[in-house]
Amino acid sequence: MKSKLVILAIFSIVSTTAFSQKLHLGVKGGANINKLTGKSFSDQFSYGYHVGGFVSVGFKKFAIQPEILFNQINVDTSSNFSTVYKFNKVDKVQLRYLSVPILLNYKPIKFLTLQAGPQFSILTNKSKSLVENGRDAFKSGDLSLLGGAQVNIGHINIYGRYAVGLSNLNDIDSKEKWKSQSFQVGVGLTL
Repeated sequence: MKSKLVILAIFSIVSTTAFSQKLHLGVKGGANINKLTGKSFSDQFSYGYHVGGFVSVGFKKFAIQPEILFNQINVDTSSNFSTVYKFNKVDKVQLRYLSVPILLNYKPIKFLTLQAGPQFSILTNKSKSLVENGRDAFKSGDLSLLGGAQVNIGHINIYGRYAVGLSNLNDIDSKEKWKSQSFQVGVGLTL
């Protein structure tokens, strides 16, 4: 319910300000390269995907671009995760987030856009089993900062960005802090 209200609020704000500005809608998707910091997790990056849409409201060289993305994040635990947290044989955790980045776009030249801004993600997994998806171990929200670049070729956008998590995701105890890091690469289509 909260995610639907966030989506409705973003589109309402964008639609009311867009009448006198350039408005672009689009879809996007690509790969996530993820890592969670903390001694309970493998010190390696793992792979997932993202898919969603965006709205861009332009003001000459600048634009505001809210997005709605579905992110799947796969994480490998280290060998001591089960020992520290008393779970049996938890090798992998899969998290699914509904993410809402709100980016400031700066276009120094026609085909290049620099992007930066916050991203709030809501954990959407419904299962109660840690082995299936990790919901009981991970907090339901993650605040991140994004930065990246996008190459614009006609209606096609090729982008890469880095997200660093600011929130502690550990919802079990205070033994250690778990923070997210992610690289996203993908392709978008401006409609």
